[in-house]
This record gives sequence, structure tokens and C-alpha cells, in this order.
Amino acid sequence: MRLSREAMARNHERIVEAAGRLLRERGIEGTSVGDVMNAAGMTHGGFYRHFDSKDALVAAAAAASFTALTTGIDQRVSREGDEAAMSAYVADYLSALHVAHPERGCPIAALGIEAGRAGEPVRAAFAGGAAAILARLTRPDPEDRAAREAALRQLAMMVGAVVIARAVGEHPLGAETLAACAAIRLDKNATGASDMPPPASPGD
Repeated sequence: MRLSREAMARNHERIVEAAGRLLRERGIEGTSVGDVMNAAGMTHGGFYRHFDSKDALVAAAAAASFTALTTGIDQRVSREGDEAAMSAYVADYLSALHVAHPERGCPIAALGIEAGRAGEPVRAAFAGGAAAILARLTRPDPEDRAAREAALRQLAMMVGAVVIARAVGEHPLGAETLAACAAIRLDKNATGASDMPPPASPGD
């Protein structure tokens, strides 16, 4: 029986949603097309009605996950204002809850390393998602160069902290890393570096 366009669209959305959750939880290599279709309550054979390849699915799921993330930020900004909303976002990002639940968190921290080895559509989805997060971190002036550089440092620090915390598991280093990064406040108005100490020279 031929499905209506509306039913096809709903099924497509279910597949993308299931993929976004499973990919962040298990990784790209650890998630098969069959896993995704089963989680979506559909048969494996129906996959190719929606996507040409697994890469296409990963790209769509990553894009949808980034959209959900930035939509949440925007909604919080509308309720609380830029400064309070972004402070809360950083605190949530560097929380033990985010570390423990990658399936609900940032795609970069969950899949960034694997995305670098994936096809161009996946890398393009991650580039777009990272740019969207940076646009929020540089509010209210995304065109300000100093603010952008500070936001780049902030995002890199946040992602790295979560990756380390997940990698070390229950070791105290994880909580220590999160706390140390949460204590750092980057100055968006600075013309140079932030309040982070300069890197040591190779001879130090």
C-alpha cells in the first residue's frame, strides 16, 4: 500500500529522531541502519525509501540534533535574555548530566572525532552545527572578531572537557576537568587572549 506524503514525512522524522539519539549514544560505527530502523519501529527494507546511504542518514540526524540544540538555546534566550541563557547553556554543557547522557547532548562532543572520518555530507552538517552554536555564543554581536575568537576558545574548551570526562569514566579527573573549565570565563571584549594562562613554550 502506498503511503501518503504526510505518512512518509512522519516516518522520515521518526527515523531521523531515532538516529540522532542512537548515534550520539553509540557512535557512528556502533550504530547500524538496522538498529535505527528497529528503534524507529520500522523494517530495515524501508530505509532506502528515505535515504541513499548511511552517511546521508548521519548527516540528516546530526543536522536535526543541532537544530534541536540551538532551538532550545533560542527559546531560553527569549525567556531569560542572552547573558543568563548562555551562562546556563555553558553550565549545562559542563555538567555531569551531559557527560552521562550523550544521547541527549551536543553532537560535537559525542561524534566529533568520528565525523572527521565520515563523508562530506556529515562534515558539512557538523560545520553548520558548530557555526550555529558559535553564533549563539557570540551574541549580541556575532560580527565582533574578539567575541568570535573568545567563543571559539569557549566551545573548544567545553567540547574537550566533556570528551575527557567521558573518556575517564568514574575517575576523579573527569569531575575535576569539568569544574576547572566551568570556572573559566572568557572575556568577549578582550582584544587578545582571555583570562586563560598563555601556553608554555617548548623549552619550559
